[in-house]
Amino acid sequence: MPDFIAVIFDFDYTLADSSDGVVECVNYALDALSFTPQPREAICRTIGLSLPGTFEALTGVTNPIMQERFAHFFIFRADHVMAELTRVYDGVEDTLVALKALGLHIGIVSTKYRYRVEHILRCDGLLDLLDTIVGGEDVDVHKPDPAGMLKAMQKLGMRPSKTIYVGDSLVDAKTAEQAHVNFIAVLSGATPRAELQRYFPYRIFPNVTEIPPFLKRVMNE
Repeated sequence: MPDFIAVIFDFDYTLADSSDGVVECVNYALDALSFTPQPREAICRTIGLSLPGTFEALTGVTNPIMQERFAHFFIFRADHVMAELTRVYDGVEDTLVALKALGLHIGIVSTKYRYRVEHILRCDGLLDLLDTIVGGEDVDVHKPDPAGMLKAMQKLGMRPSKTIYVGDSLVDAKTAEQAHVNFIAVLSGATPRAELQRYFPYRIFPNVTEIPPFLKRVMNE
């Protein structure tokens, strides 16, 4: 069994549900640009993409100037409403505490801006349980490019062979693959098990609460 030392999490749909906030901010930005608001289901399928990627997925528009304007309006609205419309999943605090008790380093790599993730975690009293957070403003290219993962591992002093990435989406699975780290999939998002299995995850769990007891068994073998 691999000797894991670091566990790095995605944020949206892995540690927290920000779908209400994302839907609000996406449709605010689309309306500001005179685009038709999109249904919740379509927007939720884009969670985990970069803001330009979200705009392209919903509208088909690849113009970088329009993508930048969409991102501007999204961020403006998100600065006002995202934290209050985000709910950290039940059991996340206990999960992070248990991983720390095992002596593991804990991080987050997300396309969501780091300052926003920090604010949400600080409001829930969880920020001090994290060793590093790499957000959308910290890298020039976003997931599934491995830049964020590589930056987080560098900050933690970790090798890929000692690291697990935990996420809920195909973007997360591709990120782990490109960073050459083991991937644990969770089913707390919008991606079904069958799609995640295509990337041969190390394990698939319903949610993150099952990870500490599993890693404890692995570390004791």
